[in-house]
Amino acid sequence: MSEHQVRPSVDQPTPTARAQTLPLQGLVNVVIRGILRVPLLSRVVGKRLITVYVVGRKSGRHYAVPVAYTSHDGALLVGSQFAWARNLRSGDRAPIRLVGARRSADVQVLTDAAGVVAHLGLMARDNHQFAKFNKIGFDQHGEPLPDDLRRAWVAGTRVLILTPR
Repeated sequence: MSEHQVRPSVDQPTPTARAQTLPLQGLVNVVIRGILRVPLLSRVVGKRLITVYVVGRKSGRHYAVPVAYTSHDGALLVGSQFAWARNLRSGDRAPIRLVGARRSADVQVLTDAAGVVAHLGLMARDNHQFAKFNKIGFDQHGEPLPDDLRRAWVAGTRVLILTPR
């Protein structure tokens, strides 16, 4: 390694692959956002999904992103490796739509290996669809595979801890 090359840190993810999306993801997001705005429908769908509203730090572009969440200790855990999540910082306050109601949430962002892996494990145990989407498998005892959790972190997944107000 030359003196100008930087050795990757063991504690910093090095994204290796672009996050996977579903075919027609944009259309799916429009439909889900609409459902999450309807009070009766959002009570059913909103048990696993919220909308997070984010403004791009550089572009100023507004994003309304429906995402899966897990409730844990009075907060909502969201895991994402998509670019929109990099616009949120710990200490920020972000608008969310939770069970049909728009409200504010305090944001804490986890990017360190230990924090991301531990919280992704909680989310995978709670929501097997989330685990499948993020390619997290399970062992014979129903525990998320540690290598899969770490691979998600290496691919750039961060965990957002959103505390509704």
